Amino acid sequence: MATVDHREAGQEDPESEDELYEVVDLTEYARRHQWWCRVFGSNSGPIAEKYSVATQIAMGGVTGWCAGYLFQRVGKIAATAVGGGFLLLQIANHSGYVQVDWKKVEKDVNKAKKRLKKKANKAVPEINTFIEEASDFIKRNIVLSSGFVGGFFLGLAS
Repeated sequence: MATVDHREAGQEDPESEDELYEVVDLTEYARRHQWWCRVFGSNSGPIAEKYSVATQIAMGGVTGWCAGYLFQRVGKIAATAVGGGFLLLQIANHSGYVQVDWKKVEKDVNKAKKRLKKKANKAVPEINTFIEEASDFIKRNIVLSSGFVGGFFLGLAS
């Protein structure tokens, strides 16, 4: 039994239509065409020199400002909560609603200090490693880091 091919000249097999389309990887495209590259331009080379000075300062400044602004807001909320709670506790204590056993509080605080000292002595190598890595990063990316610090202070001030 013979099979007959009904395709006309120039007509391709429907299964081979996949070859006509180009697959575009959007994640790779986004990596290569970042918006700040179009605005500030990009350089190639080591990580510290990958972006222009203006890009590094702008990105450091923006992230620093955001961090400073959030730090300011969260800090105010935390200070208000702690201060308000302490104030209410003192008012309740002086009004006779609450009795605070200050000797027990002092004993518990001293116990917590001893535990913290033990844990801090054990964690020193990890902390030193983190500090060394952070200082190396700052040294390698001094422009980005200085932009971040400036933006952080601006965020605290706003």
